[in-house]
Amino acid sequence: MTDPTYPLLKISRHRMGIDGKGVTTLVAGAGCPLRCRWCINQRLLARDRSTPVTAQELFARVRIDDLYFRATGGGVTFGGGEALLHAPFFAAFRAACGGAWHLCAETSLAVPRENVALAAESIDEFIVDCKETDPEIYRAYTGGDEARMEENLRFLLDTAGPERVVVRVPLIPEYNTPQQRQKSVERLRAMGVTRLDVFSYVRRKDMQ
Repeated sequence: MTDPTYPLLKISRHRMGIDGKGVTTLVAGAGCPLRCRWCINQRLLARDRSTPVTAQELFARVRIDDLYFRATGGGVTFGGGEALLHAPFFAAFRAACGGAWHLCAETSLAVPRENVALAAESIDEFIVDCKETDPEIYRAYTGGDEARMEENLRFLLDTAGPERVVVRVPLIPEYNTPQQRQKSVERLRAMGVTRLDVFSYVRRKDMQ
């Protein structure tokens, strides 16, 4: 049986308070089912730009920060792209690193249900990039189906528990308003989400 691999694009070390608790190392992978209009990583998501690594190979590259992870309760955050496209990799990486590290995955949940279920067996915390709960706005911005995200989020809340799920709710220039974002917040709370990150996208041209 072939070992699962992760299509590695980049490793970013010594991150604090951005991608989960403690000191984290972000492991960015290729591939995404969405085509978000303001995506900052779009040019980097093609698999031909990535290097497939096994769990043992990735562990060998990130264990340099083992002391930081253990001292702060941090660990490795899988991002991209869509981390949950590579859900079979997580169990192999957990076996390689053991139970001391906090494993986190950033996800849009725009993946098959079985990927979410498989990831929940090994990932400690999920950071869900909700985008929007209005189906029309969601499709206009991402090209995807809001219903899949919402169904997977409900499943994740039931399976993993709300304490393991952070949901990010952005204000997206030209796509939603503060009032529409607040409607999303209220809908998510009604679904059982208890950990919310409400923020605004800032584009380069808005900073000039």
